[in-house]
Amino acid sequence: MEPWEALQIEETEEWITNLNYPEWNGSIFLFAKPAMWLNTTASSFLLTGFPDMEEAHHWISIPLLVVYFSILLGNGTLLFLIRDDHNLHEPMYYFLAMLAATDLGVTLTTMPTVLGTLWLNHREIGRGACFSQAYFIHTLSIVESGVLLAMAYDRFIAICNPLRYTSILTNTRVMKIGMGVLTRAGLSIMPLIIRLHWFPYCGSHVLSHAFCLHQDVIKLACADITFNRLYPVVVVFAMVLLDCLIIFFSYILILKTAMGIASGGERAKALNTCISHICCILVFYVTVVGLTFIHRFGKHAPLVVHITMSYIYFLFPPFMNPVIYSIKTKQIQSEDLSHVFPIMELNTNATSFLLTGFVGLEKAHHWISILLSVAYISILLDNGILIFLIRDNHNLHEPMYNFLAMLVSTDLGMILITMPTVLCLIFSIIESGILLAIACEQFIAICNPLRYTCILTNTQVTKIGMGVFMRGFVLILSPVLPLYWFCCCRSHVLSHASCLHLEVIKLTCADITLNRL
Repeated sequence: MEPWEALQIEETEEWITNLNYPEWNGSIFLFAKPAMWLNTTASSFLLTGFPDMEEAHHWISIPLLVVYFSILLGNGTLLFLIRDDHNLHEPMYYFLAMLAATDLGVTLTTMPTVLGTLWLNHREIGRGACFSQAYFIHTLSIVESGVLLAMAYDRFIAICNPLRYTSILTNTRVMKIGMGVLTRAGLSIMPLIIRLHWFPYCGSHVLSHAFCLHQDVIKLACADITFNRLYPVVVVFAMVLLDCLIIFFSYILILKTAMGIASGGERAKALNTCISHICCILVFYVTVVGLTFIHRFGKHAPLVVHITMSYIYFLFPPFMNPVIYSIKTKQIQSEDLSHVFPIMELNTNATSFLLTGFVGLEKAHHWISILLSVAYISILLDNGILIFLIRDNHNLHEPMYNFLAMLVSTDLGMILITMPTVLCLIFSIIESGILLAIACEQFIAICNPLRYTCILTNTQVTKIGMGVFMRGFVLILSPVLPLYWFCCCRSHVLSHASCLHLEVIKLTCADITLNRL
């Protein structure tokens, strides 16, 4: 018997003994459901979400989905802008496109298993899929470090040798740098992942994250993993740490050159072009250092802290990079997206109105829309999940939850309506009526509990709901219907990005006494 085999058997026996310890209950091995991992074969692994928080996985998945959506939207928009605008066809923006593509790659690699684990409780993953995911995650992490180094080189040439900038950083050379960064990362990680296919795996086959990482997989290997433990340290020091040092020294030279510029305005302008890159560097390397310190010195910290830090490492830089560049780069701030997302030209005649966004902030409308899109997605997800839970769980088929479903449906209606002129007021009155119905339900439940089920039958709840909806429609139709016959003879410009009754009647040339009262 090999020494490592005896050690593995000893560790396995110790691990089994620990099953009797109460503090292990609810840990990542899910002892409450041992069949889930005992029946798992050596050809697959089990992913883990947030230990001891399994019941809250659906709710945790909502903010994660919003962050994922924001990352896809922000980085995707950057790629569209750089591709379609010839003014952005410069080395600086080519490297930015590489950074955005890397962030998208990390997001698309981790998103399916994370949301599948948290939302659908789909935890099993095949060995091939797991090793492929680990390969792309680690490769893209090194690619990001390499792209940040390339961007530092771009800034160094632009400030220290501006006259030769276009001759040094040609399109061909930029492409070669990009291919070199990608090849370096891919080849450096390949030996680690290839060896994973040869290892036998024993024990629980339970990983500690909702995605596959090399350091998690090798803990389950019943083999000599000395190479897989030492080689990543060499890669980190030879690439990531070396990249960081080169970036640091390049900025020392950039600062030295900038301080030698006589004009204060030109000096500030030169340094201002580096701020976005410096912020991205700090975001990336601070999260790397934070994750390293947690794993090195936080061994006694709760497992949730380690898992949360890993999510921050994979999600925070991709989320922040497009925000940083959209705020600090004037060329992107002033970019018009109409050629990326074409819209029909408005015909501002008497049969149409002009909507208004944020007056004075027209150039930032596209970025403001990202935040509003995130809010809309959050509302749709939150309320949609509530309706789904109430519908499918028979324990929630009670008057209180039926009224809650009506309230949630009203909120969804206010988000999804396409004619706010009529429907926004209706849904506002409906929501007020549903809140009144919920108050009545609580009054009966507390003041007359014995007759609660007799009074609030399903039929009665349905009648109350229909009455609330009918009241809203009837009360609003009388002031809204005359709008179709009114003549609008003014500017046709509304003061919001949606149609409201009070805004429309200000533009009419008719007697609006009824509509005001």
